[in-house]
Amino acid sequence: MTAPSIAPADAELLRLETAMTAIAANLVDLDDNPARKDLDKTKLTGKTAEAWADATDALAQLWDGYRMLTDAIAQARSLRDQRKLSDADRATFVHRVLGKSITLSTTTVPLAQRGLLGAGQVHTTCTPAELLSAMEAAFQTAVSVATRAGEVWQRLFPAAADATASVDNVRVLIRLHGGNQATIDEADRRLGRFTAALATDPLGVEERELNAVRDLVARADAERTSAAELKETLTHRLAEAHALAGELAEAQGAAEAAREKAADRFREQDIIRVRGGDLRPDLAAVDALAAAGQWALISPRLADWTRRARERVAALRHATAHNDGLLVTRNELRGRLDAYRAKALRRGLGEDGRLTPLADAAHTALYTAPCDLDAARVAVNAYQDALTGTIARDGR
Repeated sequence: MTAPSIAPADAELLRLETAMTAIAANLVDLDDNPARKDLDKTKLTGKTAEAWADATDALAQLWDGYRMLTDAIAQARSLRDQRKLSDADRATFVHRVLGKSITLSTTTVPLAQRGLLGAGQVHTTCTPAELLSAMEAAFQTAVSVATRAGEVWQRLFPAAADATASVDNVRVLIRLHGGNQATIDEADRRLGRFTAALATDPLGVEERELNAVRDLVARADAERTSAAELKETLTHRLAEAHALAGELAEAQGAAEAAREKAADRFREQDIIRVRGGDLRPDLAAVDALAAAGQWALISPRLADWTRRARERVAALRHATAHNDGLLVTRNELRGRLDAYRAKALRRGLGEDGRLTPLADAAHTALYTAPCDLDAARVAVNAYQDALTGTIARDGR
């Protein structure tokens, strides 16, 4: 009887080894993620506490899976690299790579629940591919929570600090010049509650509460300011708003240029587009109020416009940096590939039967549009690792 082909198992083992390289890098990045560290050391509450508890369980499963999968791959590779494989060895190798060879858990069956012929223990097993799929899901769970919480902290802590500075500034002005103390006190109380919630439950805070604080600060500022002071202040702020409008137009142009350079070269889902309505009509409306002398109506509208414009400028600049970075990353990967191919030629490995397909795959990934940078990075890393391993093994 002819022994079954092990080619499918060979291909799967190579896929698993390549995947483990990417997994190791991603696990290290996740461990080093600042938001993840902050979540671990913070006494969380509310939605964030619930979500991070699930993410922590997912991380534990992820590391357990990484250990089990690493051991399984190492055992399979050790067996496969033997010079001669018996039929039994071949069957064992195929089972380890393609079969349910990984034991996830072992449960003892209580004696009262066993039949006469029943087993004393029940083993839960899976294939390496099934374990890898489960690890991917666990990774996404952990990354999602850390990323969302980190984004909220990164965006709202500076905003809350700005609001605190505004509250303190208006409070000082009220003490010096008089005004409605109750309004600024209410803003201070609400800001304190918001900041406390933000620190422990970033996924549960409502940004509209911070906007409400800004409105209260603006109202307190308007209440304490005389008509002349208000006009002078808002005239200056309006000039700053027009300067900001110029920055917005410049940022819009740069973002469009970066997007156009990235278009067709990369996958659409990898290119950031910043959408939103035209802010110029809203600023023109504020200008109209200023021309009519309606200064008391300008402050909250101008504050709102300025906030939205700054957020838009920040988003556009982020998109520009990201989309420009796609080209930079692709070119860096191309350079790495060229350098390692040159190294292979110098070592007499330019036509190596195992290395050449990996180099060709990396070249195709990098020079085919639209380019999938994640796949290209994996392909370049696979070629680099294979070349390094070959040189080390052959002593070239």
